[in-house]
Amino acid sequence: MVSQAMYNNVNFVVCQLFALLAAIWFRTYLHSSKTSSFIRHVVATLLGLYLALFCFGCLFLFSRYCFVFALGYLTVCQITRVYIFDYGQYSADFSGPMMIITQKITSLAYEIHDGMFRKDEELTPSQRGLAVRRMPSLLEYLSYNCNFMGILAGPLCSYKDYITFIEGRSYHMTQSGENGKEEIQYERTEPSPNVAVIQKLLVCGLSLLFHLTISKMLPVEYNIDEHFQATASWPTKVIYLYVSLLAARPKYYFAWTLADAINNAAGFGFRGYDKNGAAHWDLISNLRIKQIEMSTSFKMFLDNWNIQTALWLKRVCYERASLSPTTQTFFLSAIWHGVYPGYYLTFLTGVLMTLAARAVRNNFRHYFIEPPQLKFLYDVITWIATQIAISYTVVPFVLLSIKPSLMFYSSWYYSLHFAGILVLLLLPVKKKQKGKSTHENVQLSRSKKFDERENSLGQNSFFTTNNVCNQNQEIASRHSSLKQ
Repeated sequence: MVSQAMYNNVNFVVCQLFALLAAIWFRTYLHSSKTSSFIRHVVATLLGLYLALFCFGCLFLFSRYCFVFALGYLTVCQITRVYIFDYGQYSADFSGPMMIITQKITSLAYEIHDGMFRKDEELTPSQRGLAVRRMPSLLEYLSYNCNFMGILAGPLCSYKDYITFIEGRSYHMTQSGENGKEEIQYERTEPSPNVAVIQKLLVCGLSLLFHLTISKMLPVEYNIDEHFQATASWPTKVIYLYVSLLAARPKYYFAWTLADAINNAAGFGFRGYDKNGAAHWDLISNLRIKQIEMSTSFKMFLDNWNIQTALWLKRVCYERASLSPTTQTFFLSAIWHGVYPGYYLTFLTGVLMTLAARAVRNNFRHYFIEPPQLKFLYDVITWIATQIAISYTVVPFVLLSIKPSLMFYSSWYYSLHFAGILVLLLLPVKKKQKGKSTHENVQLSRSKKFDERENSLGQNSFFTTNNVCNQNQEIASRHSSLKQ
C-alpha cells in the first residue's frame, strides 16, 4: 500500500511538471491572438483528459448540473478509495481531481441558475458578477472541467474567468464614453507571467525540500506517543504541537503553488495592475503563506488557506443557507474532503473555535487598538493563541482515524473545547443580518480599519465567507460588461 501511495505521488508530480511545460507551450503557440477559442478549448480538454488517464488510469463522469449528484458521486469515490483500497494512506489519487471537478460542476450549476433563472435584484454583487447568462456548449463545459492546467490539483476558478482567458479577453477593459452611457472597449498591455512563475517555482522548491527533510523529523503522530505524553511537560507538548503542524503544511504549499504556477505559465491568473503598475498574478491563488504563518486570529489564518475552496463553500452553501449557515458550511466542507472520521472531528471543532474566536474578537479587540505598544502586545498574544488553536483543531485532519484523534484530545483534556464552550456561554454574540455584504458585518469601524491593514482579504469572521471579498467585488466589476 505504501509503495502504491508513493507511486501515485510520483505520478502526480511528474504529470504536474508536464502540465507546466504544456502551459508554456500553450501560451506561446496557442495564444488567443494566434489561435481560435475553439482550438484552445479542444487542446486544453484533450491534454487534461490525457493527464488524468495517465496519472490515475481512469476517466470521470460528467452529466447533470446537480449538486447532490456531484457530491454523492464524489463521496462514493472516496468511500471506495478509503475503505476498499488504502485506508490511512494519504496519496495523490483520483479523488483529488474528482474534488476539483465537483467544485466546478456545482459552481457552474449555481452560476447558470443565478444568470438564467433568478432576477438581478435577488443576487448579491458577487453572484451578479459571476452569473452565466447562456448555457455553455458541450466543448466549453468539458474544457472548463477537464483542462490540463487544473484537472489534477486545481485551483478552482469561475467559469466566466476561464472563458474570458480562453477567448483572450483577460486584458480588455470597459470604460464609459463621454455621454456616460456608451461603453468603450480598450485593451491593456499583456504582462509576462515569467517573473511570477519563477517566484512560485522557487516557493515550490523550498516547500518540497522542507517537506522531504524537516517534516519527516517532526511527525504529527508523535503528539500521541505514549512515552511523549507521559514524560513531556506542558510547554513541551504545546511547542511540539505547533512545530509538528507547521512542518506538515509545506506539502500543501508545494501542491497549490505549483498548480498556480502552471495556470500562470499558460497566461491564466492575471488579476490586474496595482497603483504602481505592477502586475498581479493571484486571481486564482489558493494561499498566502506570509499571512498564514503570521496570523493573529483564527479568521485571518483561514482567510488565507485554501482560498478558492473557501470561496466555493461561500457561493454554494453559506450565501444560500437559510438555517445555521456556519454549521452547514463546515459540514459540507467535511463531506467534500472525504469520509475519514478525523475530517469530521476537525470541522466540528472548527465550528466551535470559529464561533468562540469571533465572540472574543468582537468583545475585546477594540480595547487594544491604541496605543501602538498595546496593539503590538495584543498581536503577540493573539498570534500565539491562534497558532495553538489552529494546530489543536487540525490534528484529527492529519491523523484521520477516530481512535488516535480522541487520544490526542484526551491527552489535552479537551481543554480548548471546554474553553470555547465557556466563551460562548459567557460572552454575548452579535448576530449578523441576512443579506448584508461582508464589510457591512464588521462590528466596529476602528477595528475594521486595522483589520484591513492586517488582512486584505475581507472582514467577515467566518472562514468560508470572508476570504477574498475584495477580490469578489473586483471580479464582479470586471465582468459586469461581459455577456455570457
